[in-house]
Amino acid sequence: MLNDRCQIECLDCGFRAPYQPLETVCPVCGGAWRQAIYDYAHLASALPPQLKERPFDLWRYRELLPVTQPAPELRLSEGGTPLIRALNLGMMLGCSNLFMKDERQGPTSSFKDRQAALSISALKAAGVREVVLASTGNVAIAYSAYAARAGIKLWAFLTSLVPAAKMREVALYGTQVIKVTGSYDQAKQVAAEFARQRGIFLDAGARSITNIESMKTIAYEIAEQLGEVLLEPPANGLGAARPRWRAPDWYIQAVSGGMGPLGVLKGFREMYQMGWIDRIPKIGVIQVEGCAPMVNAWKQGREIAIPIQSPHTHIATLATGDPGRTYTLLRNWMLEGSGGAFESVSDEEAFRAIHFLAKMEGMSVEPAAAVACAGLIKLVRSGQIKPHEVVVMNISGHTLPVERTILGEGWSRSVVVSEAMQAGAEEGLLAALSKITIDRFPRIAIVDDHPEARRLIRRILQSQGDYTLFEAASGREAIELAQREHPDLIILDLMMPEVDGFGVIEALQAQPETAEIPIIVVTAKELTPAEKERLRGHIQSLMQKGDFMSDDLLDEVRALLK
Repeated sequence: MLNDRCQIECLDCGFRAPYQPLETVCPVCGGAWRQAIYDYAHLASALPPQLKERPFDLWRYRELLPVTQPAPELRLSEGGTPLIRALNLGMMLGCSNLFMKDERQGPTSSFKDRQAALSISALKAAGVREVVLASTGNVAIAYSAYAARAGIKLWAFLTSLVPAAKMREVALYGTQVIKVTGSYDQAKQVAAEFARQRGIFLDAGARSITNIESMKTIAYEIAEQLGEVLLEPPANGLGAARPRWRAPDWYIQAVSGGMGPLGVLKGFREMYQMGWIDRIPKIGVIQVEGCAPMVNAWKQGREIAIPIQSPHTHIATLATGDPGRTYTLLRNWMLEGSGGAFESVSDEEAFRAIHFLAKMEGMSVEPAAAVACAGLIKLVRSGQIKPHEVVVMNISGHTLPVERTILGEGWSRSVVVSEAMQAGAEEGLLAALSKITIDRFPRIAIVDDHPEARRLIRRILQSQGDYTLFEAASGREAIELAQREHPDLIILDLMMPEVDGFGVIEALQAQPETAEIPIIVVTAKELTPAEKERLRGHIQSLMQKGDFMSDDLLDEVRALLK
């Protein structure tokens, strides 16, 4: 059912008219860029009391969408994805309020499910039977699933850079796959001409009303979820039935054409206009270095992005060389008040971030989502994101299957099962297993009075090597452990009760049997010149908590244990 209260406003001439799914340009001036407008004054007070009884999914906010009720048979439990606190990554970065919006939980494992659910619902209501779109992978998969349920024939024009596994998944749904040997922008041109010649409806990407409106539901969900996590409930119990809204200080997302953050920012702006939140978050727009027209334009102070004709990146889903007007709209909204930054990262930084998220947070993500993580790291390290700020990062999709370029070589070990072992000889099995760990692996002691810090460092080490690990929760325990176990290395915190890290170092170096044990100091304390001098010559390395990543620590460990 279409929303009869949704008005579409042309961004060029200001003309307004009710929403019509098949009307893709302004009927007055022909402008292709328009936006949806609702009765915000009425909805500000009327909608919140109704939300308590509704499921937590995309359609929870239907009065703020151009389609208020999809056909029941089209629904696949879209939206309503979890918001997960990134404990380990947050600790590594010194950001205690870092959250991940886990869009991998959508029906086809990406945030594009929102776009497909709303757009296909609108087209089904309008009687559309065929649709053409160009895609770098995830959009085509999501649209294919919903088009199959709607009985709509889909033509998907995919650049040849799209991984073969994604192409096969698109075809599995019955979509007609057209592989274009060229860039994504060229695929869009071919798709547009095909649709024009055959008179088939063409998905307009970021210019589509439903596409932008679907993405803003991410903002509404985040504001509700953060309100539950970070805001105290009313002391007198009044208003407990109404949602508690809380916007983050930063929203981070990797982009190709920029549709996602444009829609999310629109959602936050609407909530601010209705008085549901007290701030509009800063937006972190992250691109890959090999295809970063928005970042280049932002850093050059340009209002219009210059297209990248030949993208150079292995992350095909982000290889949109011409963002068109999306960049200009994002830039202007950010400069008008929300603020934020455009940043780029290399393919290598993104692949490293895939490892961080998998090994630190248990999150297997696609390269595009890892680009957001790598960008987050850059923004934290540059000081643009402050330690106290609340940050939400969009985990836009799942890496299924894991791409070969991510793991590289040597990611597994083999055990050859002999005939004797197959017959059940226990000693044969033990002998085979012992060959995996035949060498004595280094023994490392982790000393910190905070269990979370010990857990993080232990997880970093476990993710990369078969180290024998010991733990001590105080300086006194550390001294006793070192004298008893004689570890090959000690990772030591300075700030501990009773005997601090300085005391541990002095006690160990006073005894011949422990004096030569290498020590890496990892501390949150800002050291004075006198304290740094006190450590000079007695430790191998000094690292600040919140200012190192796992590879930095592992590099130090490997160097000392060679």
